[in-house]
Amino acid sequence: MSIQLSSHLFAGNPIISKTPKPTDSVSFSSAFQTLKAYFSSDHDTQHASSNFKVLPFRKGRPLVSSSGDSVPIWHLGWLSLNECKVFLEKSQVKLTESSFVYLGSDSCDDIVYWAIDVSKAGDLENELSSRQVSFVDAMSLMVATDWANHLVLADLAIAGQAKALLEWHITSQFCGNCGEKTVPIDAGRRKQCTNESCKKRFYPRVDPVVIMLVVDKQRDRALLSRQSRFVPRMWSTLAGFIEPGESLEEAVKRETWEETGINVGEVVYHSSQPWPVGPSSMPCQLMVGFLAYAKSFEINVDKKELEDAQWFSREDVEKALTFVEYDKAQKTTAVKVNQMSKGVEKSFNLSLDFNMESGELAPMFIPGPYAIAHHLISSWVNEVGIKDAEGHSLRT
Repeated sequence: MSIQLSSHLFAGNPIISKTPKPTDSVSFSSAFQTLKAYFSSDHDTQHASSNFKVLPFRKGRPLVSSSGDSVPIWHLGWLSLNECKVFLEKSQVKLTESSFVYLGSDSCDDIVYWAIDVSKAGDLENELSSRQVSFVDAMSLMVATDWANHLVLADLAIAGQAKALLEWHITSQFCGNCGEKTVPIDAGRRKQCTNESCKKRFYPRVDPVVIMLVVDKQRDRALLSRQSRFVPRMWSTLAGFIEPGESLEEAVKRETWEETGINVGEVVYHSSQPWPVGPSSMPCQLMVGFLAYAKSFEINVDKKELEDAQWFSREDVEKALTFVEYDKAQKTTAVKVNQMSKGVEKSFNLSLDFNMESGELAPMFIPGPYAIAHHLISSWVNEVGIKDAEGHSLRT
């Protein structure tokens, strides 16, 4: 079955939709001053910072808990500022205001959200086991997310934003202009070179990627590919990074030609998705999705980029959407995340959850509803929201 979502996973973050005014108590500038006072003053600042929520990360994995038995639901493991301080002091970690990265706020409830990286902390297992929480990788959380639960979708979007910002801080510790050390400014939303003669500012990195479903309009086929890193039997769309000086449409055509030898004509925008679960060297990719219409059909695969690429009929792709039990995979992974949060299970193989109702392995499957590739493919199969450049409905 194909699953339609109101927005892509990792999008729809509820705490960055509006930026508060600098004078608001929940703005990054006001909140940072409160945070600074908390760590530098001897007087009681507990009340002023009581509305602060902190999300710890360890090696790119957010702290989470889980509730429920038959179909558990994961939650972000928010700590109060006081809890966070006690939690880390037990691991001999010295905190300062610069340890925290401002994520956003909820002006209605006067809540300020922060993230902190605790990768350098010592053994946290004893403390974690008593709290029934664990650090779980974002990819597992993505698969385990209940797509009908808006609160969990919001948690995933927040976790994705926090992961992207924290990993950007790790990869931008030195100035690209002069090589001197950088330090966080603006409550971790920016970084600045410490060299007085440089003082260059740096902003969080986003890496744009085009991702495209190439279709053969006349013969009603779609071009799908496999990479060597894919789990067995998985096929997906083509994708590639945008080159400097290149438009999105040009990137679609170039990447398609380089990887498969297919010439592309018309390119139609579909949607976009933040993707903070790629390699740590690229803290957050922005996947920009398109449908692209082929002008040639003979495939010549670049084996350095792809393992294989083939044309599939609409019927073949529809079967792949039907046979793969995404809902089952979500529930199975949610149970395993629940076990991880209780210290029972540490890792698992996601690919084993994708099979047919008979229990047999599906001959092929495509990425689940957590990925924009799924929605590009299912839109084409179901002819939902497919339009031409003028905005008219377009039967492919």
